Amino acid sequence: MDFPDHVELAIIGAGWNGLAMAKTYLECHPNAKLIVLDKGTSIGGVWAKDRLYPHLKSNNVKGNLEYSDFPMDLERFGVKPGEHIPGATVHEYLFQYSKEFGIYSKIRLGAVVGVIERSLTGGWTLNVQSGKDSVQHQLHADKVVFATGLTSEAWMPDFHGLENYACPVYHVKDLAHNTDQLYQTARNVTVIGGTKSGWDAAYTCANAGIHVDMIVRKSGHGPAWMSWPKVTPFKMYLEKLVHTRFLTWFSPCIWGDFDGFSWIRKFLHGTRIGRFFVDSFWTILNNDLLQGGKYDNHSETKKLKPWISPFWIASSLSIFNYDTDFFELVRNGKINVHIEDVSGFAEKSVQLSSGATLSSDALICATGWKHRPPVKFLPSDIEREIGLPKRPSSEDEELAHVADKRILDQFPRLRNQPNSNPEYKPMDGSEPAVELHPYRLYRFMVPPAFADDRNIAFMGAMQSISTAMIAQVQALWLTAYLDGTLDLETETWNDRAQGEPTLAEKIVQETYLDSQFGKWRCPGGYGNQFPDIVFDCLPYIDMLLRQLGLSYHRKRNLIAEVFDSYSTSDYRGLVDEWRTKVGK
Repeated sequence: MDFPDHVELAIIGAGWNGLAMAKTYLECHPNAKLIVLDKGTSIGGVWAKDRLYPHLKSNNVKGNLEYSDFPMDLERFGVKPGEHIPGATVHEYLFQYSKEFGIYSKIRLGAVVGVIERSLTGGWTLNVQSGKDSVQHQLHADKVVFATGLTSEAWMPDFHGLENYACPVYHVKDLAHNTDQLYQTARNVTVIGGTKSGWDAAYTCANAGIHVDMIVRKSGHGPAWMSWPKVTPFKMYLEKLVHTRFLTWFSPCIWGDFDGFSWIRKFLHGTRIGRFFVDSFWTILNNDLLQGGKYDNHSETKKLKPWISPFWIASSLSIFNYDTDFFELVRNGKINVHIEDVSGFAEKSVQLSSGATLSSDALICATGWKHRPPVKFLPSDIEREIGLPKRPSSEDEELAHVADKRILDQFPRLRNQPNSNPEYKPMDGSEPAVELHPYRLYRFMVPPAFADDRNIAFMGAMQSISTAMIAQVQALWLTAYLDGTLDLETETWNDRAQGEPTLAEKIVQETYLDSQFGKWRCPGGYGNQFPDIVFDCLPYIDMLLRQLGLSYHRKRNLIAEVFDSYSTSDYRGLVDEWRTKVGK
């Protein structure tokens, strides 16, 4: 495998984010020496070939999981409007995209970045292992973008007594490798986790004729919210609903004023009558989701009823994208749901805290992800400056306190946090998120301490249902940031900062304000760990485009701007607009 000694830009990750970054940077800098490093055996990240198991589909329907400059044509990919996209089709789409725009030749698969060291002469030195023999390479990059996202490293809990269990144990990430073995040997499979990936694993096994015991931890956050693709009395696609500007106003958002409708947001969230309308909207949505799911119609499906209002969650709001009725599998006993904790294991069984014992031929863990990239940063003292979760210092605590006060003053509704599960406790082996501060990245991409250096950034370090839409805008913003054409003074607002700060101080204050917001906005999701957004995606994109000085109201007139849903196609031509603006 050919590895250069030096590149202008190294991108780590070849999924939606990494491919968008590579394509955009090369559009603006056609002669740039660029490399994309990915540890997988194929491109795609979450949608890599070796992570695709039967029945896996996107939550998005056709039109919202595609790049604006590469439509997912029916003739080429076979997906009709309104259809959820099969995993194999998503992978093929990303592969064809990389070929179409000359990115594939710059990708190095099976390349694991273990250490990244700041160079005294500028840039970064990456230690990379590649191939089956783990051949060592040293690569110097002027600039580095981490585009690995938040779902690349599986996290497995330390189960008490697991050494007694004689059957296979998988993380859901590895399910694709093991479906054939499961289909041939397993009669009873245990799935631990009430997240969407847990539902997907249970559905896949049950459809293969395997009985599934689905365990949702009694001491956890409860089952994921699941929605039918179309919601509300108007039967709008959920993803169209969250990308409709009028409806985004009903979600408190600390960066919401960047959408140009601050007066409406101030009315809705800063007045009693406004908050009445906001609460009414969320009550309607809550009731529609519950009634659509018909949870209460059966004793078993009732166990999958969420424990918290959808107001307090974000990307964990998922979609029934299955070919058949998931709940029918529950009602007919092919999937049994247990709201229990796991207390132990025997040779071929799982023991529950209630004293019940479940026969088990395999254990599938939908237990989440490690949210820090598995890379060691050198010198060691920059670990605290790189913007990743860490134990807060007294200075961190003070900045967070100031941000908290501003957030709660602006959005009084967030003071009334939902009741948490009184039995909640982190799974064994996890580091409690409450002890760490979340990602601290300016615009959710740049470590404030390195803002002036313009040589390191993180892309896709957030959870949303707007993956492609956000990826292409982040890619352009980062291209402009890295090449120095983005003026950070633009739209880094004085009225969001305290006093008369320097630019560096404003960047820090804005970073804490935006990153601290998730703790209050979605305590039922992942907001205390990283940006976890749904209705706030559109104003986030507005914020980035405003800083670039590009049009962010992209509809044909005001009525369409307010009431028509945005899709990736609305951002077609962004790179050309930017190149025209800066004269490239």
